[in-house]
Amino acid sequence: MSELAAHSHGEVHDDHDHHEAPFWKQYVFSTDHKVIGIQYGFTALLFLAFGFFLMMVMRWSIAYPDRAVPVLSDWPWFQAWLDNEGRVTGDLYNMFGAMHGTIMVFLGIVPLAFGAFGNYVTPLQIGAPDMAFPRLNMASFWCFLLGGVLMFVSFFLPSGAAKVGWTNYSPLATTTDLNFSSQFWTGQTQWLVGMVFLISSSLLGAVNFIATIINLRCRGMTWMRLPFFVWAMMVTGFLLLLAFPPLEVAAIMQIMDRLGGTSFFVPTGLNVNGLAFDAAGGGSPLLYQHLFWFLAHPEVYVLILPAIAIVSEVIPCNTRKPLWGYKSMVYAVMALGFLAFIVWAHHMYMTGMGPAISTFFQTTTVLISVPSVILITSLLISMWGGSIRFNPAMLFATAFIPMFGIGGLTGLPLAFNLPDLHLHDTYYVIGHFHYVVAPGTIFGLFAGIYHWFPKHTGRQMNTMLGHLHFWPSLICMNGIFAPMFLQGMAGFHRRAFDGGAAYEQISSSILAEPGTFVAGVFEKLRIVGEGQPVEMIDLNIVTSTFAWLLALAQVPFIINLFASVYVGKKVTSDNPWDATTLEWATPTPPPHGNFTTEPVAYRGPYEYSVPGADTDFTPQFEDDPGIVKKEPAKRDDKVSSEDSTKA
Repeated sequence: MSELAAHSHGEVHDDHDHHEAPFWKQYVFSTDHKVIGIQYGFTALLFLAFGFFLMMVMRWSIAYPDRAVPVLSDWPWFQAWLDNEGRVTGDLYNMFGAMHGTIMVFLGIVPLAFGAFGNYVTPLQIGAPDMAFPRLNMASFWCFLLGGVLMFVSFFLPSGAAKVGWTNYSPLATTTDLNFSSQFWTGQTQWLVGMVFLISSSLLGAVNFIATIINLRCRGMTWMRLPFFVWAMMVTGFLLLLAFPPLEVAAIMQIMDRLGGTSFFVPTGLNVNGLAFDAAGGGSPLLYQHLFWFLAHPEVYVLILPAIAIVSEVIPCNTRKPLWGYKSMVYAVMALGFLAFIVWAHHMYMTGMGPAISTFFQTTTVLISVPSVILITSLLISMWGGSIRFNPAMLFATAFIPMFGIGGLTGLPLAFNLPDLHLHDTYYVIGHFHYVVAPGTIFGLFAGIYHWFPKHTGRQMNTMLGHLHFWPSLICMNGIFAPMFLQGMAGFHRRAFDGGAAYEQISSSILAEPGTFVAGVFEKLRIVGEGQPVEMIDLNIVTSTFAWLLALAQVPFIINLFASVYVGKKVTSDNPWDATTLEWATPTPPPHGNFTTEPVAYRGPYEYSVPGADTDFTPQFEDDPGIVKKEPAKRDDKVSSEDSTKA
């Protein structure tokens, strides 16, 4: 009998027997979804820290291209990457830029959002003892770790790491590092091999999540009693399952182009360094772009949906109100998942597509903003009139909404091909994307860490350190990315390692004519700067300074995260937030197998402040005779209007 069948028939797999397993099996090669979630979480946080380090070096080069990198220029192993005067070179900037994007997206945010939070919380919220396929879950983590190690080790190869951008476009990616005798042991090839492992990890996880949510819901957990977090995880799983295979195929085809002499993406008549490239030709570089962006735009929603899901759990709990528009949010997130697959080519307006095709992608791109607005509006209304408690989790959750809103609104001009021709590959795109994933997604993930930390450890994180973490982070995030919109509209290119010094002469003319918005902004900056001339390039120093301050702002979080495990205030209840969903019915921390008795869902997930109730929360796992006696529905029963979550 398969693991899934054993679960569905009420049998307990050998992995769930309560015997004392050796340390290496219990904590290293574990099949417990909670341990795997923690493994994903800490590994992803380490990669996020490394990706942030790469960004800080890049910001130094952008702000001070003529100065040696402080501290790092004295490290012997780092000196080989710098020029003779200790400055960042163009090659180093390209390498760090490519790997910063790759690490932050594929090794940081996605594993933390989907792998860590999804693994830890989803089975608890549906009343399951574990994931449907525990060993597949373990294999998913180790594929992720192996892919991450390959990416990290590639920095120390003679060629250095990949350096042609996180998009890895052919034919540039196919023809780089040709001067090395072994093409396999180059950073570019190892990037591709690492991506194959990372994508395989995501596919294994996606299948596991979908099977778990469909088959392992506890008694009474009908579809419309699922927490919104679970709905978002299932849609995210389908996005990964359907969008990642094209990029995995593209990576394998590009490996064959590099190592096997094929020409999937190598066109006929290609010249490299003035010489004809020895290849059969006939390939299409545009084919790679289509395969990449067919993944990469759904990937944006793989990044953002878990954050929205976390915020949707934190806000009702801390406003003591039901989640407004629950059903609308469920239908919106499904519409978002569908539309995410038919907008990818708005990243490719520069390839010269015709007006009919560009009109289609412009239309679908604008349409996809509708379900996003439904989600954000529902969250805003959920806070209206609530008795809000502003703990650190709630602070990050509330800040997520306007930050994600700015990211979405600034993306609308990029939906149209005419303004995109001007803004493409400028700092405007950097500002737009990072508002979505930095003060957007990452703020949502911080909210989740503060919210579920007591369930995992039995201790609270320090509130004062949480505030010291939030407010500087909020200020610095906006200080980094808001100026990029001005620079982008002035034409500053995103890949200029000297910060756009070549644009210094035109910065005073483009969009800075008297009477324009940009001119007004710079007039105010001149006043603040006591009349000194302020040029667009000076904003590089502003954004870089805020980036380094943002690093300091994470120190309280790091101290809080590790110290609270040992000295944090102990929780006195398994449900310290007085929440309503099933994960708070488990002991703290949850044992192997999660629940000590069979969990049953008696009602919807967000029954807060129910009229006639004795308390302002009515957990879905308690059959409270003080309200209305409700018989637990079978898992596949339709939900009556009386039992459904009030929208």
